[in-house]
Amino acid sequence: MKSNITLIGMPGAGKSTAGIILAKYRSYGFIDTDILIQINQQKSLQDIIDQSGYLALRQIEEAEILKLNVEEHVIATGGSAVYSDKAMTHLKQISTVVFLQVTYKVACDRIKDFEERGIAKSAEQSFIDLYNERQVLYEKYADLSIDCNECDQESIARNITDKISEVK
Repeated sequence: MKSNITLIGMPGAGKSTAGIILAKYRSYGFIDTDILIQINQQKSLQDIIDQSGYLALRQIEEAEILKLNVEEHVIATGGSAVYSDKAMTHLKQISTVVFLQVTYKVACDRIKDFEERGIAKSAEQSFIDLYNERQVLYEKYADLSIDCNECDQESIARNITDKISEVK
């Protein structure tokens, strides 16, 4: 049985905040892959993008995810984890993957710091194009999907717990 829960979705979907609450509910550990990257690289995600490009950030993210060997953890990924089939295959082997769905408008309303957020996209790509591109990938890898548009973080964590209980 897969003892981990991995949260995927757009920036602003609530992966980190709901993930911490979910980990508390389940008495699990919590890993935020964006924080792992920042600790191990000793720089912010935005600094990595500025210095080495968004594709370098995606490669670093893949390497960090492939190193994960944990049980009973909630794993909040960066929004771009789904670009790596290797990383997502690994996550699906060790966890139930939950897509936190939000509309484009909700993602925009929740994110106020687009330029400093460290979003792994090309400079030419608009946020709406990125949103549309990623939705297909999130759906491809998700074992479960949770509508997070009108939920607070506690409700999202409860909904995940309820849905995972139904699946097992």
